[in-house]
Amino acid sequence: MFIGHFAVGFGAKKYVPTISLGYLFIAAQFLDLLWPTLLLLEVEKVEIVPGITKLTPLDFIHYPITHSLLMALLWGVLASSLTWLLVRNRKTAVIIGLCVFSHWMLDLLVHRPDLPVLPGDSTRLGFGLWNQPAIAIIGESLLFIAGIYLYQKTTTARNKAGKYSLLLLIGF
Repeated sequence: MFIGHFAVGFGAKKYVPTISLGYLFIAAQFLDLLWPTLLLLEVEKVEIVPGITKLTPLDFIHYPITHSLLMALLWGVLASSLTWLLVRNRKTAVIIGLCVFSHWMLDLLVHRPDLPVLPGDSTRLGFGLWNQPAIAIIGESLLFIAGIYLYQKTTTARNKAGKYSLLLLIGF
């Protein structure tokens, strides 16, 4: 899942309009933002294996801290708790936590069965849409469009700079 995670950030804005879109993006991408650091520290491991899926050559060998179901839940709870401490708003805290956890749920759709349920050796899940590129790309695109639609129903650009910045962000 690539742009689908950003769709979550866009869509979540409808439920917490006072929170920066940037924070929502960070929450929805948190697992993938933490992952490269753990790769560099050799705590998690990935290899490039051309053809492992039709859409990406990444073989996710070991990534229990960022991408196991249990840890995704715990990261979501941690993000929610930290948000609660900072803003003292239950709804905002819950939405941030759900954005973090949504990452795993969306990855479940596209990854081959390589997402661990628990840290360590455990059952691995994944529906493998990366082996169906047309379905994966169309699905992510529709999700992205839906997220932008929800975002635009919630917010209004204050000026031309805001309008064009959004268009540049979407294009990027």
